[in-house]
Amino acid sequence: MEPVKVGVLGLGTVGAGVVNLLARNGDEITRRAGREIRVTRAAVRSLDRTRDCETGAIDIGTDARAIVEDPNIDVVLELIGGDELAYELVMAAIANGKHVVTANKHLIALHGNEIFAAADEAGVVVSFEAAVAGGIPIIKAIRESLAANRIEWVAGIINGTGNFILSQMKFEGVTFEQALAEAQKLGFAEADPTFDVDGIDAAHKLAILGSIAFGIPLSFDRIVTDGIRGIAADDIEYAEELGYRVKHLGIAQRQETGVAMRVHPTLVPERALLANVEGEKNAIMVHGDAVGPTAYYGAGAGAGATASAVVADLIDTARMMSVDPSGRVPHLAFQPDQITEEPILESPDFVCGHYFRVQVADKTGVMAEITRMLAELEIGIEAILQKDPPTAEDDARVIIVTKPAREGTLHEALDHIKALPTTRDGVVHYRVAEFED
Repeated sequence: MEPVKVGVLGLGTVGAGVVNLLARNGDEITRRAGREIRVTRAAVRSLDRTRDCETGAIDIGTDARAIVEDPNIDVVLELIGGDELAYELVMAAIANGKHVVTANKHLIALHGNEIFAAADEAGVVVSFEAAVAGGIPIIKAIRESLAANRIEWVAGIINGTGNFILSQMKFEGVTFEQALAEAQKLGFAEADPTFDVDGIDAAHKLAILGSIAFGIPLSFDRIVTDGIRGIAADDIEYAEELGYRVKHLGIAQRQETGVAMRVHPTLVPERALLANVEGEKNAIMVHGDAVGPTAYYGAGAGAGATASAVVADLIDTARMMSVDPSGRVPHLAFQPDQITEEPILESPDFVCGHYFRVQVADKTGVMAEITRMLAELEIGIEAILQKDPPTAEDDARVIIVTKPAREGTLHEALDHIKALPTTRDGVVHYRVAEFED
């Protein structure tokens, strides 16, 4: 069979990794795909830059649109990142009958609904395994291997930068700022780390996971998103005393009144698998009603890991090119006419455990008053930790972990607690999650 001719948009770290991987494992890849996969053209911003791959057989230029319109190109590989330009080029590729492979979670999370509708209409495939968790094959696992299951929840560490920072804070005893500086020095964090530390990157990925897990439209703009900038070293310490670790998680979960999708710092029981994932690694757990909990762990970023996922998508695309569109795996796991709207919960309607810390005057009866307020709102207590003041002039600290409760009810209780004359300096609140291993 004729080789599959690939045009690459962006020949940076990942693009070079793809070219190298195709060259190194070409024979094996051809045996799996049934035909050779060959990069024939690439579009780059600058022709002067030195590439980390062999480019002698690749026609390199600066005109990306020429690639998406080239009748000799079978598959467009989009690796430029970002939003507007990538969307324009991908839609043009689809309109020209090209299959598309992308590693761009931003693009899929924001525009995936329109992209997949256009691809279905054109009879082409858009593959995006590398958009979530790098080399971990989580999209394929949920979309294909767990297709017999009703997915109850998906939860994971899906941003390696944030996980590295939290690991440094725990094991090295450093501040958030110091841990971030180390992450930037080692290349785990960008000069502008906003997307990573404010949870935006994880929310892009969670939008994709939630959609393929539950058969709902991509809903990035409805994900409740909290970052890790405000995590206090004291709370990491107190959580550990109570048997928890603080992790930055993305969670998509079916609840009685709808789907909860949220990214936030989370207290996870120290025995749980997710609590013990360290450094820049990613890990995701998926709970299906038939299979129970399943776990997926590995490198969530990097040239090799991401190229692995990209080339796997190229192999799948090569296999599907001769398959009637009606026989292909649907982009979002469910048949396009079976993607349905579900209520997406706002944060007051989340039901989960809660951790909160409050500074109070060191007086008799304060603890009883706090627990009475929780009891009146039918919020159960899982654990209590009281820290005595270091001196007679200082405040005491009360740390409480609740049983699962509606978040709006919890905040009602916290408002009452803040109003107590014995309360000082407000309340610090985190969510708590239990996961079966």
